Amino acid sequence: MKLTPIAIESWSVKAHELWANQWLLLTVGDFAAGRFNAMTVAWGSFGTMWGKPCAQVVVRPTRFTFEFMEKYPTFTLCAFPDTHRADLQLLGTRSGRNGDKIAESGLTPVASPNVHAPCFSEAELVVECRKIYYDDFKPAQFLDAEIEKNYPNKDYHRIYYGEIVGVWKQHA
Repeated sequence: MKLTPIAIESWSVKAHELWANQWLLLTVGDFAAGRFNAMTVAWGSFGTMWGKPCAQVVVRPTRFTFEFMEKYPTFTLCAFPDTHRADLQLLGTRSGRNGDKIAESGLTPVASPNVHAPCFSEAELVVECRKIYYDDFKPAQFLDAEIEKNYPNKDYHRIYYGEIVGVWKQHA
């Protein structure tokens, strides 16, 4: 895999298309230590907070990845070609708590250029982030009653803001 940097200030993306239709793989942990986990995410955003380029991700406290988000300071978001849709489906529906779902997916974790969390050699886009803020969703603050339907088990997400410290695209 050869990654080419994209200047953050010139990076543009069809954010809704990427999150809702292509999906992203959220990976957090420490590649060098061999301690990391990944899960497919379809909810999040890219933007600017506190004058910094940011990615926002949400993780339910019941997910194994939540433990990693609480412990490690960096994460990556990777986008893949459609040929890896089944891998993303697997990584979004199985827990890493009960086995090595990353190995089962066939994706290849590799060291990221700027953060400890790994990226994947098959990724066509890598967004590297450093956590800068978190908060918990509070149902009393949902202004749209429809939102509550996403939480039949009352397992409300924790939202994490990560400063984007690197954006990379893959070249063959």
